[in-house]
This record gives sequence, C-alpha cells and structure tokens, in this order.
Amino acid sequence: MAKDYTVSDIKVIEGLEAVRMRPGMYIGSTGARGLHHMLWEIVDNAVDEAANGFADTVSVTLHRDNSVTVEDNGRGIPVGIHDKLGVSGVEVVYTKLHAGGKFDNDSYGYSGGLHGVGASVVNALSEYLTAEICTEGRVYEQTFRSYTDQAGKTHSGVPQGPLTETGRTRRQGSKITFLPDKAVFETLEMNFEIISKRLRELAYLNKGILFKLTDEREWGKKKEREYRFDGGLSDFVKYLNADKTPLFDEPVHISGKKDDIVVEVALQHNDGYAESIFSYVNNIPTTEGGTHETGFKSALTKIMNDFCRKHGVLKDKDASLTGEDFREGLTAVISLKMHSIQFEGQTKTRLGNTEAKPAVEYVMNEQLVPLLEDLKNADTANKMADKAVKAAKVRETARKAKTMAREKNKLENAPLVGKLSSCTGRDPRENELFIVEGDSAGGSAKQGRDRRFQAILPLRGKPLNVEKKRIDQVLANEEFRSIITAIGTGIGQDFDLGGLRYDKIIILSDADQDGAHIRAILLTFFYRYMKELIMDGHVYMGMPPLYRIQKGKESRYLYDDAALNRALKSFGKGYTLQRYKGLGEMNPEQLWETTMNPANRSLVRVTIDDAADVEHLVTILMGDKVAPRKEYISEFADFNKADHFEDKARVAVGEGVE
Repeated sequence: MAKDYTVSDIKVIEGLEAVRMRPGMYIGSTGARGLHHMLWEIVDNAVDEAANGFADTVSVTLHRDNSVTVEDNGRGIPVGIHDKLGVSGVEVVYTKLHAGGKFDNDSYGYSGGLHGVGASVVNALSEYLTAEICTEGRVYEQTFRSYTDQAGKTHSGVPQGPLTETGRTRRQGSKITFLPDKAVFETLEMNFEIISKRLRELAYLNKGILFKLTDEREWGKKKEREYRFDGGLSDFVKYLNADKTPLFDEPVHISGKKDDIVVEVALQHNDGYAESIFSYVNNIPTTEGGTHETGFKSALTKIMNDFCRKHGVLKDKDASLTGEDFREGLTAVISLKMHSIQFEGQTKTRLGNTEAKPAVEYVMNEQLVPLLEDLKNADTANKMADKAVKAAKVRETARKAKTMAREKNKLENAPLVGKLSSCTGRDPRENELFIVEGDSAGGSAKQGRDRRFQAILPLRGKPLNVEKKRIDQVLANEEFRSIITAIGTGIGQDFDLGGLRYDKIIILSDADQDGAHIRAILLTFFYRYMKELIMDGHVYMGMPPLYRIQKGKESRYLYDDAALNRALKSFGKGYTLQRYKGLGEMNPEQLWETTMNPANRSLVRVTIDDAADVEHLVTILMGDKVAPRKEYISEFADFNKADHFEDKARVAVGEGVE
C-alpha cells in the first residue's frame, strides 16, 4: 500500500502551454473522439485511485448543459500549499502541464496516466471546470474558467479564486465537473453507449470496483447503468464468450507477480476457430499487443506441449504442436500492472517493455502448470489439448491447400486473369484496390476508374461467412483466394504487411440489405485473418450516392437522407428524384464522379476503437447463434428509416420520381 498522498508528492516538469492552439496534440482531435478523450482523462485519475486501493466507487454523470461530473471516494487531490509554487495542490494539478503524483512510485503504485497532462488539458479546453475535494472532514472547492478578453486574447483555465474551504463532511474523494468549450469542439454531445462500454471494460479490469453512469440530459427520462464484477477477468472472458459455445464452464484464471509486475490472465476455449486475445497495461488497451502478449503465447505453447507429451496426447515421434494450434478458439484477457510503461507502434498501443515478457512467462509457469495437473481440472486440460490436436490436423490440411494453390497460381498465372483489373502504377503507397459487388458494377468501375492507380476486383456473389468456417474452408473459397492473392500480404500467421500491394482497399457494395451483408462478410474476413490491415488504416468503405436530384440543368448527388431533406427544400417543385438501389444503375462516368474520384468521393476508414466490443459484435452478428442476433437487432436497429424514405418517396411522386 502506498504512503499518504500529500502536496509534496506533486512534481512539476513545466508550466501549462497554449493547449488550445494545438488541442489535437493532446487529445487527438476536436471531434467526438477528442471530446470523449477529455472524459477518459478525468475518469483515469479516479480509476487510478481505485486500482491502488484507495477507492471502491467511480461515478460519471452527464448533465443537460453538456457538462459532465466524475466523482470517486478516494483520498482527494492534495489541498495543501505547494512549497515551490505557493498555490494549492488542486491549482497545480489543473493549471500546470506535466504536474501530478504519478512521476514516482510513492503515491501511485500503478497508473494509467503517466504524463500528468490530463487534468490540466481538460481544464484548458473547458469553458469551466470545478473541483470539489473532500478530505479530512472538510470540503474544498475551486473553479477555473476560459474566456476571451476585450483585446481578443484567450485565457485558458484561469482560477476564479484560490482553493476555498466550503464546509464539513464525512465524505472522501474528488468530484470534478467540467463543460467542454464549444469554441474548441465540433460537438459537445457525449455518447452514452461509448461511455457505458468503457466503464464496463474498466469494471472487468478492476474487480470489485463499482462504476456508475447516469445520463440526465433527457427531460423526465434519467438513464442509469452500474457495473461491478467480482470475478474480474474471468467475468470478462465469460462476457466475450457469451454468444459462443465454451468448451468448459469456468475460465482458467491465474495471477501472480514478478519484479513489481503484477500479471493476471483469464482464458477459455470455445468451439470456434478464431483466436481472440485482449491485453491491457494499467487499464490501457494494448490493441497492437506487445511483449506481454509474446510472453503469454510462448508460455502457453511450451506449457501445453509439455502437458501433451507427459499425458500421452503426443508421442515421442510426434512433432510439437504450434502456438496457433493451442490458440484456435481461444478467448483470453491479459492484464498487467507495472511502472514506467513504454509504448511502441504507430498508434502507441503496443507494449515495448522487455521485462514484461519474462514476467508473464514466469507467472504462467508458476500458476498454469499446477492448475492443469490438478485432477479437478482434468476435463478442462484434456479439452484444451484435444482442441489443439484437431486444430493441428486442420492446419496441415490448410498447409497442403496453400501449397497446392501456390503451385496452381504458378501454372495458371493465378485464378485472377479476366477478373482482377490491375492498375499500371507500381507504387503500392499510391495504389487502390476496389472490391466491387457484382459483375455489372464491376464493369462500370473498370471503365470509369483511373487505371494508373485503381485496380478493380469484382465479386461474383456473396463470399463465405468466415466466422462459421475453418481456415481450410476459407482457403477453398474462390472469392477469398482471389482477394488474398490480389492484396499480397498472406493471411493469419503468414500475414506480412510488407507484401501489401495497395495502400487503400475499398469495399464498394450496393446501398441495400445484400450490399450491407457483403460489407459485413468482407469486414469479418479482414478482422479475422488480416486484422493488421484494419489496424494500420488500409481498409475503407466506399460511399456511393443514394439519390440524384435534378431540376432543369442543375443536378446534385445526395449521400444521405439529411442531404435529401435539404435538397428538397432548396429545389422547390418541379424536380426529378432518382433513388440508386445498386451500383449497376450508374454508368461509368457517374460512378467515377460520385464514388471513385479522389477529388469528390467520400470514404469511411474502418477502425477498431474498442477491440473487446468489436469481438462481441462480430460474434453476435456473424456467429451461429440466432437468438442474440435477434435481440441485438430488436434493441438497436432503426426501423423508422425505411418509413422515412417511403414518406419522402410519396412526397416526391407528384414531382416526377425516376
């Protein structure tokens, strides 16, 4: 347990800079993502108190004026006067960049906020921020405001007076209320579901801590959610496997410590084929993996091979099974608590600390080996081994299929002749691959494209739903073989981003149910077998127009119903309106002008913001179980959209709909 947290623990590295001039440097963007990042910064401070044993409740409240309150029952921000700066600890934390109690290991054993910029940046980008601190029986309060003076100069996060004692209390902790500044952000409306998912994730990672979320923004309709999981990571794995079929009832849970690194792992196999590993360090998602995942994989492979040999699953003459075999159908969550995190990778979400790998391997060996040997766990251990043996047989079949496919490609110059229309450009950084639904649309795309940098791969029908198939079945599917060959990276364990032939891979499908299904199937394939393409920002969805409105010589393409509403008002009467149900309805010139021309088109880049939530949704929407899918559709589908279009169509009938 850390010592008392006092004002002397706050280290100041430098003063607050002009954060408002370059907010993207600190919170990523001024859009919705940056807005939520503001909240995460304050929530992380509260979670750090809880993770280090000083609080057991974290509450978030969304108010009607778009302000938000984060409250914890921890020690409270130090209220004493800082010996060097002559102001309260509260004022230091909220007005000095790189100030906080997390630069040494005395006040916080483990912390997600390592840079000390969170609180001060939130203050700098808020219209106002109020800190209420309850400590040692007293209540203290201080408010900060941002404003523009008569000379036009902006002042950020200015204290409206010193920290003041306002009363007595038995409560303990910090209560922070802030209103993001509308002069900085494109929107002030935080998303209830996004916040709810993050708090649920934090509740899994910090077992026994209660997280409360309250939404007061809608008059007369308060929304509330609470999360607390006493099973921690085991409950997390159960949630991720809820819509799959687990091979054994209870997840395997291990925890231990080596060299001040706390390691916790929960794992459970299901009867599927996908490997799903989610890792965290000090509650921060490491979506690109890192040294801790490497340690987990190497330890699991060695431990299970040793188990299989000891118990006769593998004979002396048999080759050892691969890590891929032991991870087929595996769902695992790895959580580390450690000091001095080093992140790597383009998005800074890969752990680079070399000491993490041996720490995970040590704890896995110390905890998992005796657990597997315990007779009461015999059924679990045997099912893990049997699953791997079956996976190895399928892997060998797939290996032979891939070898045959490579030989066939050499002999026949790949099965893409007459199907893939390549581009003439040789620079992968400039080239684009359009995966187009249907031969008709594919023909238009081939004629309308810029062949210098745009390649077209038409799909003849719906590809396989890979969520329900083994890898050998995926490789036997001609549509996916064509995609794999065209992209050039390989798949799964053989994936190599260095072989990528196109910087942008663009899914282009019709704006109807079949088109949406094809997009979902292709995205599931990329997620399961080429996830690095998504993580590295190479996968996009094309956005063809839904409507074309014309009046006289003026015509306009419209991409959503909101644009249609505006156009109907501005065009008045006497227009014609065309609804595009498929890409094939557009001639090559129209398809180029609206959907393929980089100067005019709209693309949606596919990203993974919440890996665990993506895994859960892919399982629900693309998996075998029908009931969870029906339940999800009933809860979230907007059935009014079709009616909305029908109403618009009826209005337009008298105006000459094509």
